Amino acid sequence: MNTFGRRSNTWSARTNRVLDLHRPLGSTALFRSTRYSFVANPSRITCIQRDLGEKAAKHSSDIYSSPDTQGTDKIASGGASSTRSSTPPDSPGFLSISAEFRSAPAMGELGALQSIVYHRGSLRLLDQRKLPLEVDYIDVKCSGDGWNAIRDMVVRGAPAIAIAAALALAVEVSGLEDFTGTPAEAAAFVSEKLEYLVSSRPTAVNLSDAATKLRSLVSRTAETEKDAKAIFQAYIDAAETMLVDDVSDNKAIGSHGAEFLKQKLEVSKDISVLTHCNTGSLATAGYGTALGVIRALHSGGILEKAFCTETRPFNQGSRLTAFELVHDKVPATLIADSAAAALMKSGCIQAVIVGADRIAANGDTANKIGTYNLAISAKHHGVQFYVAAPITSIDLSLPSGEQIVIEERSPNELLNSEGGLGKQVAASGISVWNPAFDVTPANLITAIITEKGVITKSDADETFNIKDFIQSAKLYSTMQ
Repeated sequence: MNTFGRRSNTWSARTNRVLDLHRPLGSTALFRSTRYSFVANPSRITCIQRDLGEKAAKHSSDIYSSPDTQGTDKIASGGASSTRSSTPPDSPGFLSISAEFRSAPAMGELGALQSIVYHRGSLRLLDQRKLPLEVDYIDVKCSGDGWNAIRDMVVRGAPAIAIAAALALAVEVSGLEDFTGTPAEAAAFVSEKLEYLVSSRPTAVNLSDAATKLRSLVSRTAETEKDAKAIFQAYIDAAETMLVDDVSDNKAIGSHGAEFLKQKLEVSKDISVLTHCNTGSLATAGYGTALGVIRALHSGGILEKAFCTETRPFNQGSRLTAFELVHDKVPATLIADSAAAALMKSGCIQAVIVGADRIAANGDTANKIGTYNLAISAKHHGVQFYVAAPITSIDLSLPSGEQIVIEERSPNELLNSEGGLGKQVAASGISVWNPAFDVTPANLITAIITEKGVITKSDADETFNIKDFIQSAKLYSTMQ
């Protein structure tokens, strides 16, 4: 079946498997006890942390709190309600959010950018399609709004997609005060909505992984609870925990990655790296994966320069990664996608660090289109190539990248400027193939950096043993 140019389908280059995105597809932890306040405007974003002390309650009645949004204009965007503001709301010219959890890791470094603004019953997503020139926040009030925001790339990045989807449904169920069904019916409602949300961006395994875990949670809860509202409460608590845990995991990825690169490259300073797409605070709940490694290298004083690609056709590199690097005052240079091989040949970089939307059991990795090109060039030029991603990006059910379904995006993203939103830039009548991702074979990857450590290849056959690594990591976690 030829699927080139069809917006509503996803395409696998190897299996020709097609997935209709318009048909719905069939997911708890201890809370932390620190309050975080985020204050932001387009030119300055700060994060203030203050300890609250330990709380004994199992669940907080209001984990997140924030002043009501006032003085904003609503516009239609991506099926969700968009709050446009050159000065985000709350106190004049500022937007704020706070959260309480038990035992707390920091939500992000001072000045970290936030793409997900949440307090219980309310979710607002930074419209990343309009960065860096406009700062718009879109109100997400239900799973349908979340589906549209994810599909239309208001929010993107595998970790952020999973969290945004989970929180969109959390907002929806928090408003179901009049629900009269049984606990089993409540669990079925949540499961159906999660299946629907997974269909928004099927390549990113973090979303399906989160959905599976959350569905299992509500199913188990329904077996013991007598009140349907307890099902919704358990779901909300778990979704909120995802938001905070993602930042903690990202910081661990950054720390492991920076230390490993330092040892592998046998240098104590002056490491220059190239990254692709956007894998920072805007693609996660905060800090970032591949960009988190770059942040850790920079804060450790051993980064000479970060290079970022434009990342065509949606320009997540030039619009978002460059925006984050400039904001954090990281020495950085933007290059065209087609300049990467020449950059490697010049000897200006020692490593490439990218994120991942899905990693197969053998290490084959699906990431933003163009990643495979970089891996081939890196191999040719003797440049180390790293993938940085949380464990949730690993899909052990897929033996290799051959089984990864590749989403195909709208032709308009190539035919028009501004990611399809602007004026026409291509010849009328031209056919378009616009896959969102490609698959990099494991043999081109030096190592995979996770929050649990770095997955390296065995010396014997130069292959990854990811399953054993994950099992060992889980065993270690249970011993802590």
